[in-house]
Amino acid sequence: MLIVDKPAGLAAHGGSGVAFGLIERLRAARPNQPFLELAHRLDRDTSGVMIIAKSRKALVRLHEMMRDGKVHKSYKTLVMGDWVNDRQHVKVPLHKYVTASGERRVCVDMDKGLPSHTIFELLDRFKTVSYLNVDLKTGRTHQIRVHAQYCGHPLVGDEKYGDYEFNKAVTKGLLGIPFKRMFLHAWRLSFSHPISGAALVVTAPLPKECAQLIAQLKNKKGSDAC
Repeated sequence: MLIVDKPAGLAAHGGSGVAFGLIERLRAARPNQPFLELAHRLDRDTSGVMIIAKSRKALVRLHEMMRDGKVHKSYKTLVMGDWVNDRQHVKVPLHKYVTASGERRVCVDMDKGLPSHTIFELLDRFKTVSYLNVDLKTGRTHQIRVHAQYCGHPLVGDEKYGDYEFNKAVTKGLLGIPFKRMFLHAWRLSFSHPISGAALVVTAPLPKECAQLIAQLKNKKGSDAC
């Protein structure tokens, strides 16, 4: 396997107007590697840890483990508003569709949606925004983004499901410093090695811009408390 910390703004793979994604760049950088395939995907605007399989055997086993819920994914996100519960399970079905313009979207649909389960855990409150840890029990497209929106707390910087005016103000420094991306970071994966079976935990620290924003929010919260 390769473990990669994908930056925000880089697609996992080419397509839909993107010539080169992460996997194409890895193949170009490692021409002597006979097999490189994505074991899973992250949205283009999401940063964080990803697994790249270096053999067909590893890929097949990783896919089996993901289908069986044996790969545990944790994210950190900043959402709009004051999140209420310290720990909240969201279990509403999600349905994928394509808009008239060809854009891929996801919505809550009690009839046609697939079962989806997200666990949100409050890390800190900053009045206008809340900092959360997210554990995925299923891996639906845009699951965290749509479940957060369903709860009334869209992700900061989410151009598809977020609050346009709020996000615009955030890019201009509403939260203390300008912030110009979606705040969603895949920070931890825990699973068994697909070949040896050894227990593995891999992590990726918050990107610089996300860490700076959290530090700014904490500093402001501390000064307000004083």
